[in-house]
This record gives sequence, structure tokens and C-alpha cells, in this order.
Amino acid sequence: MNRRNLSDLRGAARLAVDATVGVTDLVEKMHRTIQMGHAPVGDSRAGTTRGLTGLIYRTIRGTTRLVGKGIDAGITPITELLPAGTSNETRNLIVSAVNGVYGDHLVATGNPLALEMSLLYQGQPASSEQPGFVIDQSDSTVLTGKVMLFIHGLCLNETHWSSDGCNHGQELAAELGYTPLYLRYNTGLPIADNGRNLANLLESLLRGWPHPVSELAIVGHSMGGLLARSASHYGHVAGHDWLRHLHRLVSIGTPHHGAPLERGGNWLDYAMSLSPYVAPFMRISTKRSAGINDLAHGNITDIERDFVSLPSNVKCYAMAATLGKKQTRLAEALTGDGLVPLDSALGKHKDAGRTLMFPEHHQWIGFETGHLELLGSPDVYTQLRDWFE
Repeated sequence: MNRRNLSDLRGAARLAVDATVGVTDLVEKMHRTIQMGHAPVGDSRAGTTRGLTGLIYRTIRGTTRLVGKGIDAGITPITELLPAGTSNETRNLIVSAVNGVYGDHLVATGNPLALEMSLLYQGQPASSEQPGFVIDQSDSTVLTGKVMLFIHGLCLNETHWSSDGCNHGQELAAELGYTPLYLRYNTGLPIADNGRNLANLLESLLRGWPHPVSELAIVGHSMGGLLARSASHYGHVAGHDWLRHLHRLVSIGTPHHGAPLERGGNWLDYAMSLSPYVAPFMRISTKRSAGINDLAHGNITDIERDFVSLPSNVKCYAMAATLGKKQTRLAEALTGDGLVPLDSALGKHKDAGRTLMFPEHHQWIGFETGHLELLGSPDVYTQLRDWFE
């Protein structure tokens, strides 16, 4: 047993308490709706139940919270007495997925499972203020002046860039001399919040880089592409210096104009809210994190559906995929890569004023390729290498 294990246990216990209280609220509201004999359609006026029934529900909530506080209070003092411990890949994958779904809730409740934004180099944490310290002096690898940052998508983490025996970062480092860094972050937070944090982190990173930086390139998969654009936007607003080093920005399977599956989820929420008998269940369906909700329309700022053009003086590239064997309008509109339509990934919009101006020779389409398959696609790597050469 180590400190990491107990910290995870505390986080899981808090989530279990929150879930139990939430389900109790849901059942009570449904109970009250039935008691009031509501019409099948219309806004619900149901609140909490009364009398003995209300006392029972309050007792369940109170007891659950009391048990949760007892567990937390019992574990906390012991945690500090144990060795720090290390994370394993399975644990990191689970925590990344939980952060994608509940990340904003984890932060709001101070849950220790909430991820903090960090950089990694060859699997090891890299200080943004003193990045040179991550290098083992016995290793022949050295930091170069060409920095490439890889940003993963929703519910994923940096290990997903090593897929099907392919690691785009390591291969570009070997062939073209880039230093690959990987971002780990809480994908459940609003993209705008992560964008501001990344902009500040990059400002600190390049200021402390041990060599003159000749080029910064960012490669983002899915949500990662939106985060890269958000960081560029907020870096510009803050007048950051790192933007003058940004030469290339590549988005891979990024829903620049949103993902219809998430928009479909929002329509489902609306339909469910029409009936007071179904509305309580929205407490479950609307528990999607702010990060997931931002994917509905590709939001990258605090203003919903705010249009932000591509950063100026930066070579911007878009990679998209379709599950079909060839390019057809039906496949593009309905499936794309299984999650993101082709037009959205290429920045195209029916309103010309909202189209992202990726040059034609900076666009690439992969066929018979799914959203996650882009991460380990040899064709993707070949195109990246050609562009970066």
C-alpha cells in the first residue's frame, strides 16, 4: 500500500458518495412527481417529498455523506505516512477516462482523482520551468531546439500516441530531429480553461528551454486540436512570446465544428425534459462534463459557438478520415471517422464565414480509418513526415 493507492481510494469513495446522493435525489423527485399526479407533458413542479417519506430520503442522504466524510477523515492522516508510490498504465488509463466524463466535477469537489495539466518526456514528468532536468545525463538523447507537443483527445492520455506499434512523436524525433513532448490534462474541464492553462504552460516552457528554440510544432488529436487552437487564441490575448516560435499546428480528427453524436445527446436531453416523469433522469444524462459539451459545437472560448479563425503566421494542417472505401457525401455526413464528420475535421462549414482556411495542400483524408485508428496509422505518420520535411 502506498500514498497513491490511498489517494485513489479517497477519490473513488467521494465519487461513490456523490453518485449515491445523486441517485437518491433522482428517486425522490420521481416519487414526488407521481404523488402530485402530473400531466405527462410539461414542466415539473415536483420538489422534495414531505413527512415520513421526506425524512427517509433526507436520512439516506445524510447517512451517505456522513459515511463518506468518515472514510475520508480516516484515510487522510494515514496517506501522508506512506511512501509516494508510482502510477501504472492501467491506473492512468482509468483515471484519464474518469476525468473525461467527470473532470469538472472532480475539480469542483476537490477530488484527488482530478488530473493537473502536465508535460511528459519519454514517459517522465517534465518541469515546464526547468525542462532540461528531465534528461538523464547517461542517455545519448538531448533536447533540441525543435520542440513538438502532442495533445491527446477526450478520455485518453499520452500513452495512446503509442498505438499499433507506431509512435508518431518518437519516429519524427528520430528522422527529423524534433524533441517530442506529450501533454496530460483533465479532458473534462472546459476547453477554454485548458486553453488558458496550456498557453501559460507553453510560455513558461519555452522561456526555460535550455537551447534557442527554432521551432514549436503542435499536433493534436480530436479534442487536442481544439485545445491547441484555444491555447493559441488565449496566448494571443495575453501577448505571450511563445507564439512567435509556433510554426506548425496539425489537427488530427478534430471536430472543429462539433461532433453530431454529442449534439444528438443534447437533443435527447431536451426531449427528455418535456415530460416531468422523464425529466428526473436528466440528472444522469446531463452529467456529461463541460469538456464533452464543448465538443458539441467545437467551442474553444468561453463564448459558446464563438468563431475563432486559425492562428496567423502559422502553417495549419488538417487530417480527417472516413470509414468508407471512397469519399462520398453520405459517408462524410453520417459517419466520417465514426465520431467526427469529414467536413468538421477539415474545418469546412456551410457558412463560408465560419470555414477554417486550411490550404488544400494542407489537408489529408484517410479511408477505411476510424477515429482512434488515426493514432497508429502509418499513413498518418507518412503524411506528417512529408509536411514537416
